[in-house]
Amino acid sequence: PPSALAIIRVSGPGVREIAQTHLDKGLPAPRAVVLDTFRDRRGEVIDRGLVTFMAGPASFTGEDTLELALHGGRIIVELALQALFQSGARLAEPGEFTRRAFEAGKLDLTRAEAIADLIEAESEAQHHQALRQMNGALADLYESWRAGLTECLALLEASIDFPDEEDAPQRVDAPVRQSLTSLTAELENALASGNISERIREGFRIAILGRPNAGKSTLLNRLAGREAAIVTDIPGTTRDVIEVRLVIGGYLVWIADTAGLRETEDVVEQEGVRRAERAAREADIRIWLHDAATAPDAPEILQPGDFVVANKCDVAAGADVSRETFRISARSGEGIDRLLDAIRLRLDEKAGRAASPVLTRARHRQAITDGLAHISQALDMLNSGYGAELVAEEVRLAARRLGTLTGHVDSESVLGAVFSTFCIGK
Repeated sequence: PPSALAIIRVSGPGVREIAQTHLDKGLPAPRAVVLDTFRDRRGEVIDRGLVTFMAGPASFTGEDTLELALHGGRIIVELALQALFQSGARLAEPGEFTRRAFEAGKLDLTRAEAIADLIEAESEAQHHQALRQMNGALADLYESWRAGLTECLALLEASIDFPDEEDAPQRVDAPVRQSLTSLTAELENALASGNISERIREGFRIAILGRPNAGKSTLLNRLAGREAAIVTDIPGTTRDVIEVRLVIGGYLVWIADTAGLRETEDVVEQEGVRRAERAAREADIRIWLHDAATAPDAPEILQPGDFVVANKCDVAAGADVSRETFRISARSGEGIDRLLDAIRLRLDEKAGRAASPVLTRARHRQAITDGLAHISQALDMLNSGYGAELVAEEVRLAARRLGTLTGHVDSESVLGAVFSTFCIGK
């Protein structure tokens, strides 16, 4: 506040009593928008606004929910909250409304995370990925993995429960081995390609590299549209990695200006070079910038598909360059649009590998890595002739670990980590 409107949401078993205490017309009919007067416990008018009541379990949280659309003045919001606190309400914790929806079975953890991602989305790619995840693309995939493990566990348990059947192990081992082998391949593919979904959510990283005075800081400022980095004619001005957050072609990107790569006796500059090399290794796209008057001397740190860019083309004609080389002037802006178009195409290529989200968070990657380790152990035991009891325990541990992806395993530590990242009002 101040704002045109302030929406206050109240959820829980005390909603009906609060409505009777503070609203002139009492509890509205479910899902009807009613104009009413909101008063404090002494009967003093606080504001007049729209009131909506959603009866549980047919609400977002699964509980009775009351929403007050009041004017957004600071004093109105403060007085309204004070009145609600006096009637037994309290402030929601980060993500508490969504957590209550999860606990009421309204959505799984991946959909809950998608809500947070949708709210925080800054680019079209993030928006589309969050929508696909919210519509269940991730939950359906994770649940299919867990269902496969459950089927394997059922077969193993059957062989344990009926030990008198002489051919039980032979009839169980083959289908379990086949299912676990197939699932191993799926999980390994997910780990290999899942980084794209994480990058869409967190941002692709682009590193600008080059020798001192190649114009790296000038290029960063040109792309950022502001003076994000200091520019001088003195070699070695940039000593640390300077990052700028941008949206290019609908994708969130982090563009890093780095120290010039060269041999130096300066201890501080040596650290800058080390950090520049690390930024290059971690980047999804590298831009090697060199003076147009000289031939490019790109280092081994560059990878196929990285961009070699000749800068200062407005003051240096330079020799003929290959079609992979871009000619720009970071100072005047000449050639920048062509370079940006190429970056957009490269981002499209990378993002195209993730038609649907696979792993959008670090916790997804860790859970799948742990689950894969248990599956591999189960296969080793199966192939080594261990009893069904030991194999079943590894399969059970794998299913439990994958179950944390959607929240089918009750783990307070997992839930706390997920919902602590939400804003207070969601």
